Amino acid sequence: MANGNPLGRLFGQSPIGPIQEHMQVAEEAASFLPQLVQASIDDDWQRAKEINRLINKAEADADKMKRDIRKNLPRSLFLPVPRGDLLELLTVQDKVANVAEDIGVLIIGRQMQFPDKLQQPLLDFLDACLLAVNQCLAAIQELDELLEVGFTGREVKRVEKMLKELDKTEARCDKTAMKVRRILFKLEADHPPIDVMFLYRVLALISKLADAAEAVGDRLQIIIAR
Repeated sequence: MANGNPLGRLFGQSPIGPIQEHMQVAEEAASFLPQLVQASIDDDWQRAKEINRLINKAEADADKMKRDIRKNLPRSLFLPVPRGDLLELLTVQDKVANVAEDIGVLIIGRQMQFPDKLQQPLLDFLDACLLAVNQCLAAIQELDELLEVGFTGREVKRVEKMLKELDKTEARCDKTAMKVRRILFKLEADHPPIDVMFLYRVLALISKLADAAEAVGDRLQIIIAR
């Protein structure tokens, strides 16, 4: 990661690196979810609890990083990006880790069982939403390079292209979510209503992963445009 421009070196370490690291930890929390769902499918709850502890740790690490960044983010006029924009970016990044934790809490807390016909579509849907998270991480990792070039030139166009791909991925996630919900709708009569309700809740939370990733991309787009 870059050390920032000359102003950043003169007036203190750039906050961009810690914000990039925060996004990486948030993505890590989400990356454990396919293993958690698979452990649930396999009815291996010891394994599921171990994976969930990893999610919880990553979420807690992200929370600590968020607090530290907020506490230490300078109020100097020489910040390379407006302070408010950085704080908002940090907030939306943190939602990725929070949603991952919420999914884990629900699956572990209810020891959820996924119907056979829903299992592979659910995993595919989760993978699609995690692709959006991976894409937003890749875009955030370019933030230091954007700073180096003063948010101009080919680097900006490259990141804008990445953000357009992120938007397309999020749109595909929305379509996939509809397909998975239709599958679940056809299975409703075969399962207790309370179980069906929480299955829909899991699907909604997985959708929120992609929504959170898109929100990160939108905030980065605002920073680029200023």
